[in-house]
Amino acid sequence: MRFRPLHDRVVVKRTDQEEKTAGGIIIPDTAKEKPMEGEVIAVGPGARGEDGKLHALDVKAGDRVLFGKWSGTEVKLDGDELLIMKESDIMGVLEGKAGKAAKKGKKAA
Repeated sequence: MRFRPLHDRVVVKRTDQEEKTAGGIIIPDTAKEKPMEGEVIAVGPGARGEDGKLHALDVKAGDRVLFGKWSGTEVKLDGDELLIMKESDIMGVLEGKAGKAAKKGKKAA
């Protein structure tokens, strides 16, 4: 089934969280927090401004994004757990491999 979000809504699939800490401790499923990082699956056409014109979204399908802990509405489509949220709930786009490199830099500090 295909799903097309309306207006300024975005469909995001959460990325899997690592199951071990930096020290090698395995985190059980019951203790894991839901990740606040995901991949954009689909975007709506955009929001209408006060002038009536359609303003395109800044994110696109395939972008890796960070969003708030309680952002969006969880839905299940074709067995996949997805989030539908407004673009304003997205805090930023992770570009390139900087996201992983920044994490490694923090651990070393």
